[in-house]
Amino acid sequence: MNYSEALDWVYNVRRFGPHRTLEPTRRILGLLGDPQKTFKSVHVGGSNGKGSTSALTASILEAAGHRVGLYTSPHLEEFTERVKVNGAEIPREDVTRLLGVIRALFEEMVEQSMPLRFFDIVTAMCFKYFQEQQVDYAVVEVGLGGRLDATNVIDPVVSVITNIGYEHTNILGETLELVAGEKAGIIKQGRPLVTATRDDSVFKVFKERADSLGCRVIRVGYDTEYKKLGMTMEGQRFSLRSLRGRYDDLFTPLLGDHQIVNAATAVAAAEAADMEGSVTEEAVRVGLSEVYWPARLEAVMSRPLVVLDCAKDAEATAAVRRSVEEEIPHRGLIAVTSISTDKKIPEMIRNISAMADRVILTTHSVAERASDPHYLAGLVAENGKPSEVHPVAEEAFARALELAGPEDMVLVIGSVFLAGAARTYFKGLRSGR
Repeated sequence: MNYSEALDWVYNVRRFGPHRTLEPTRRILGLLGDPQKTFKSVHVGGSNGKGSTSALTASILEAAGHRVGLYTSPHLEEFTERVKVNGAEIPREDVTRLLGVIRALFEEMVEQSMPLRFFDIVTAMCFKYFQEQQVDYAVVEVGLGGRLDATNVIDPVVSVITNIGYEHTNILGETLELVAGEKAGIIKQGRPLVTATRDDSVFKVFKERADSLGCRVIRVGYDTEYKKLGMTMEGQRFSLRSLRGRYDDLFTPLLGDHQIVNAATAVAAAEAADMEGSVTEEAVRVGLSEVYWPARLEAVMSRPLVVLDCAKDAEATAAVRRSVEEEIPHRGLIAVTSISTDKKIPEMIRNISAMADRVILTTHSVAERASDPHYLAGLVAENGKPSEVHPVAEEAFARALELAGPEDMVLVIGSVFLAGAARTYFKGLRSGR
């Protein structure tokens, strides 16, 4: 089995289904020698910002001198982005080798009526790789929800829940409190919880769960405080009072007010996880300034300004809207958008239409999950803005560049899958392909 065949196999494994439990995940990890028990872990969940917070936390711990694994999903352009050690992606040959080992075990488990799903397999591969690489810490992003997510087999030194929004309500529940209850499933006995939620009803769910398990709760923005100092397209500066003191002038290349919240959350998580006193002020400064987390208000061209963002729900598109309207200079704005069917689409289109002069609707790479762009165009019209439909994403990007003047802005938004396709497209333009 080569790399392409390995990916074809794992992508064709069922992703969702009824009667979800963690027993198959525990079984496969047991057969692999329980690699998740060989490193300290930080578990990061939430509706928005969990990927950025994970990347920031890992960067701080790496700057503190540790060997750090980072597990995130989904990827933008290449499967190997999901698993990194000190910033280096897992090599393709290791993906092939480990998936080959797991495939043989998968077939045995199917015969025992204990089938694995896609995310079980990828999580097992990741944890085994981290064991082989002898990481000190693994920063592990929750895939979906929390309580029944495959990553929830770890016993983290700290749990992090960034915030709660309406997502995957068909799986997690129809109210914020129900979604919060599922996310709170990653809180573990006696382990601190860091959360940045501003919603008191959600915080109450977390606090009750944490109190029942004897956990300290650190609420970002309350137990810690942050203040924005300024932003350019190169990044932003802010001050922070965190668990170990005050930082007067921190810098991160990640843009938007929401990324300051994520950075403050990451600092609290790294400080809470630190058992050696290694997370010094210098480690915090270097980690925040050197983080790499693309397609989050990422500028990939300057004239016109082309910005990519993975915002994939109503709360995230609202955060991008605030940043675009208040802090990113531009004349007109052309949005290129595709949205998955399981999102609160009218709210997302309302935010996108509010900041755009024209919206180009397209289809992202996971076609069976992408909304019909003509349906999206109808919603844009209801919001009083003109639109065009170009179902092929690359044609939509090209059309946006055709329409944009040198002082205008092109914003690609609505889906991680669309942002990934845009990164590939615009890198190709820069390289002349």
